[in-house]
Amino acid sequence: MKKIAIFLCLSVALITSVFANEVKAKALHENNEVAANIDLSDSAEEAPGTAEDGHAEEGEHPSAPGWLVIPFVLLLLMIATGPLFYEHFWHKNYPIVAVSLAILVVLYYLFVLHNVHNPVHALAEYIQFIALLTGLFVASGGIMINVDKEAKPLTNIIILLVGAVIANIIGTTGASMLLIRPFIRLNKNRIKAYHIIFFIFMVSNIGGSLTPIGDPPLFLGFLKGVPFFWTLLNNSVSWVFALVFLAAIFYFIDRNNKADYSFGEDPQVFTNKVTVVGARNFGWLLVIILSVFLDPNVLEWVPAIHYEGQKFSFIREIIMLSAAFLSFKFAEKKALEGNDFNFEPIREVAFIFIGIFGTMMPALELVSNFAQSEAGAPLITHNSLYWGTGALSGFLDNAPTYLNFLTAAMAAKGGDIGQVSDVTAFAAGGTFANSVLALKAISIAAVFFGAMTYIGNGPNFMVKSIAEQIGIKMPSFFGYILRFSIPILIPLFIIVWLIFFYSQPV
Repeated sequence: MKKIAIFLCLSVALITSVFANEVKAKALHENNEVAANIDLSDSAEEAPGTAEDGHAEEGEHPSAPGWLVIPFVLLLLMIATGPLFYEHFWHKNYPIVAVSLAILVVLYYLFVLHNVHNPVHALAEYIQFIALLTGLFVASGGIMINVDKEAKPLTNIIILLVGAVIANIIGTTGASMLLIRPFIRLNKNRIKAYHIIFFIFMVSNIGGSLTPIGDPPLFLGFLKGVPFFWTLLNNSVSWVFALVFLAAIFYFIDRNNKADYSFGEDPQVFTNKVTVVGARNFGWLLVIILSVFLDPNVLEWVPAIHYEGQKFSFIREIIMLSAAFLSFKFAEKKALEGNDFNFEPIREVAFIFIGIFGTMMPALELVSNFAQSEAGAPLITHNSLYWGTGALSGFLDNAPTYLNFLTAAMAAKGGDIGQVSDVTAFAAGGTFANSVLALKAISIAAVFFGAMTYIGNGPNFMVKSIAEQIGIKMPSFFGYILRFSIPILIPLFIIVWLIFFYSQPV
């Protein structure tokens, strides 16, 4: 925990220093601009539009070359193969590997491309991401829920569906951290990997499709101008269909799983009661969730760091981390002990996602550039947006993937994601052709397909880490995809596409 806190403090300091350097650089640039005014005017005549339409900045900060995606691909391969083929090396050195690859890409951006913009945004997004996950993880770790019922398939399904509903109130991360341990305890004599996998499917991902609080991609859309209740009105039918589909499959798998008392434990007599220890931590969870809305781009009075016309929050992150610290300090020991609480899962997530956020910049940039190019724009339909957003959301963080495809979809139709009015009009329909269906495709795909891999969404990896800490044998990266994602999720995604998108008139 201390290492994470130190890293976050250093990161904030780095952002601040970068911003300060940017201010100085801009001041020097403005002074030099006066002397070079005549030359700039001549240049503008030779290349009309370069100074006025913003392309000059693109010239100063060229796009990343294609080969720069290699560190990202390498990291994904090592995440996939490390625990399987070189487990000892990986568990000992994954922080060094992840951070080193991220630093390599960041240094190329800073010193070769002279592009400060992308690394600063990636760092800011990472801090927002890890502050929220840390807050929810620590606060929920002090809440022990015990369901004293027999672990029947129907009971498990009820918990999974309740978790899917709760995910829209406290986020997929909050719901996952709150319910994964009770879910494991309920099934302690019959727990198998599939229990954890379906929990990831239904609670950690698909469940959070109905509100901006549910999943980070939707919250980003809300901040850009998508109305708060848009997702509830447009995603609810797909949400119900997907959850019923998964619940049915889970039932048929789980009904053949019998309790195992081979370790000598006597069959239990159940009271059918639900008890909660550490209920005070619900207050800290509420503080963390409410702080999400302290966005300076929406609320003018919120203090912020200004950079290139955008405001970056730091008050929100300070509140989240402070709430995490206080919730742990004053947590009931019985709850922490009952949950076998430790910081290893959040430590693993923190380091792995340093690497992901640092190395995925070129991949996102290349996708975005193609989607907005003359060759790519005609290919943008609600069908291609569904599969494109989905495919990348399974392997990239789904929040920036959502934003990049929304940017591309709006640009292809003449809209500007930087204008709140354009985003609102895009969500409402009528102004931009077929925009509601396009936004629905992006929203559904970003949230649903996040379940495809362990790294598709933040809670996935955390749930996996908690399960492994308890002693549950989880499938490898590829094992997860081959045994569960392909045979279960892919058919579901195809059916969702056929019913809700392919069959829809354009």
